[in-house]
Amino acid sequence: MNQSAPVNVAVGRASPGALLQLLKPITWFPPMWAFLCGWISAGPGTDLSGWSLLAGVILTGPLVCGASQIVNDWYDRDVDALNEPDRPIPSGRVPGTTAFWFAVVWTAIAQTWAILLGPWVAAATGLGLALAWAYSAPPLRLKMNGWWGNSAVAISYEGLAWITGAAIVIGGDLPAQPILLIALLYSIGAHGIMTLNDFKSVEGDLTMGIRSLPAQLGPTRAARVACLFMLLPQLIVILLLVRWGLMPFALTVSLVVVAQCLAMRKLLRDPKQFAPWYNATGVSLYVLGMMAVAIGLGGWLV
Repeated sequence: MNQSAPVNVAVGRASPGALLQLLKPITWFPPMWAFLCGWISAGPGTDLSGWSLLAGVILTGPLVCGASQIVNDWYDRDVDALNEPDRPIPSGRVPGTTAFWFAVVWTAIAQTWAILLGPWVAAATGLGLALAWAYSAPPLRLKMNGWWGNSAVAISYEGLAWITGAAIVIGGDLPAQPILLIALLYSIGAHGIMTLNDFKSVEGDLTMGIRSLPAQLGPTRAARVACLFMLLPQLIVILLLVRWGLMPFALTVSLVVVAQCLAMRKLLRDPKQFAPWYNATGVSLYVLGMMAVAIGLGGWLV
């Protein structure tokens, strides 16, 4: 699909409501939750003010995640013109190249905001924004392959957001190694969560040449791979918690994982039918486990 020419060439101004729709506020929760986990996991630091929490939530949700959504909609405008013509860009409610320049400006605002919060916050944000553009924009367009695209989103929404939260608490510096390791493990697990979102569009992905994991492997094998991606990092997290002497939290995450395994049995019966259900149940358990680990680390790293 040619991405070089804009779908609409209408002139005029975009309404604030249409621009807000491009930011997709409903998508902000995962990185904001991961940021909160990181903020808690750092324990008592140099900056536990309400301002630092608010500044980080704004950074990870409306700014970084919002920028990624604008970029994605701009580079998907041709596909959306066919499948979802009522969306802001193909409908003409965001005319011409307005969305592209909105993405550029919003990206710059996000990076500037991050610089004000410390060097490692700025570094994590810069990497997250780079992955957002690489995910959607040519020539890389990582979203065309599920292995790479899911990795980019998982790292941005989970790991980098977690690191950002911890870095803000300790004054913008690099968080401790246990925090970095936990952030990495939950990023790997989030790769499986990203795969769950692809089951609803297998036929369309095959038609458009998008190599999502369900399109590459078939729904059943892709679901098994997604489950492995979600489970194995959490098992390692449990072992680390035991090693660090955080037994109550290791038990909590163990119970969460057992509940996820029970939900996965249903998912594997019919991945296309039950992926939305698992998103509402298994993924909720996953993020609760994240918070349990964050609380445990926050007390341990005092």
